[in-house]
Amino acid sequence: MNQLTISPVDADSGPVLEVGGDLDYATAPALRAAVKALTPTAGQMLLLDLGGLTFCDSSGIAVFVAARNHAAAHGAELALAAVPPQTVRVLGVTGLAQVLSMYEHVEGAVATHLSRG
Repeated sequence: MNQLTISPVDADSGPVLEVGGDLDYATAPALRAAVKALTPTAGQMLLLDLGGLTFCDSSGIAVFVAARNHAAAHGAELALAAVPPQTVRVLGVTGLAQVLSMYEHVEGAVATHLSRG
């Protein structure tokens, strides 16, 4: 089991959380709390960089939905970057791939957001 790590980073598009390790029933509350601690402003993007994620169960998927709702409540958007293939598959099967914006890299997510702004 890989310990969950969460590192806040700032980007020109808004707050970023770099997430690594296992995101499961035991660790999902920590990510949920980290998301709630952020207050994106209207027009910003809250970005979850999942490049270091090694495992994600349904509890983690629920945190992504909660993060989307949190961002929307502040007039911001949520995006996921560097999503591991197994998590992309789960998001696709659940239909959440149609709802959550996903990018191959953090830089692409930031650039796309800034070009729309």
